[in-house]
Amino acid sequence: MRDLYPELAPRVTGMLDVGDGQSIYWEESGNPGGKPVVFLHGGPGAGTSPRHRRLFDPERYRIVLFDQRMCGRSRPHASDPHADLSANTTWHLVADIERLRTMLGVERWQVFGGSWGSGLALAYAETHPERVTELVLRGIFTLRKSELDWFYEGPAANLLPDAWEHYAAAVPAGGSYIEAYAKLLADPDPAVHQPAAIAWTTWENRAITLTPRQDLLDKAADPHYATAFARIENHFFRHGGWFTDGQLIADAPRLAGIPTVIVQGRHDLCTPAVTAWDLHRALPAAEFHLIEDAGHVFDEPGILDALITATDRFAGAADGRH
Repeated sequence: MRDLYPELAPRVTGMLDVGDGQSIYWEESGNPGGKPVVFLHGGPGAGTSPRHRRLFDPERYRIVLFDQRMCGRSRPHASDPHADLSANTTWHLVADIERLRTMLGVERWQVFGGSWGSGLALAYAETHPERVTELVLRGIFTLRKSELDWFYEGPAANLLPDAWEHYAAAVPAGGSYIEAYAKLLADPDPAVHQPAAIAWTTWENRAITLTPRQDLLDKAADPHYATAFARIENHFFRHGGWFTDGQLIADAPRLAGIPTVIVQGRHDLCTPAVTAWDLHRALPAAEFHLIEDAGHVFDEPGILDALITATDRFAGAADGRH
């Protein structure tokens, strides 16, 4: 059973002006002469954590983390009632990754993404395949309508009816929950948008593990975090990620020749295994791991074991293309 690498501090941090009045937080840790890897966090809107650095051998990797627009330590922050999310789309984020790569002087790098980060990793790699040495993807989420409807519009309630009841109670009966939450989250009054944000985030954080985890529920109860998280997610979901439905999987053949590992929990309620399976069918050369006793989060034992096995194996590859 693999474990996270020991705690480590970043060697350097900074804020990158990416235009549109946006500045994103970035950091580097590990070996400055090591294999470059960029970690793409979930949500969108979840931000990075120090634990994410520990997925990579610090002796062999140059580890780059960044907080995507309007969350974490990036500015402006979506918890501000007056924050304008119009310049926060998938394609803005893809451009931000390229700006960060250029600024750091990286020619090509491994791209690691989980949950929403897997969708962003696919969008980036399908746009810039020549910049990607390998892909490590976990908890596959491509924002197809079927995926969004499953988790946010009702069917997943059949498995977690108690948690769903709190989520559903926050909005008027009838119609789309995503659209109803959009109105609540856009209200400038904290007495309106904060309870809605907490309800949205609590539903998600309860569903992503097989059994409740208090650390995740406590995080969901933080109004600053929850407001940014829920607003950004809702904004992306209302627009289907600015993809045509099924785009990321349809375009997966563009990734042929890039060594790819797909890791998926069989009991993932948030991003069900069918999406990972569909991606695997579209990218049959990818190494596919369906973890029998796991849900969604990256640090569940079986998922963590598969992820670190992959990053360890790729650490010595100077160029991932065969």
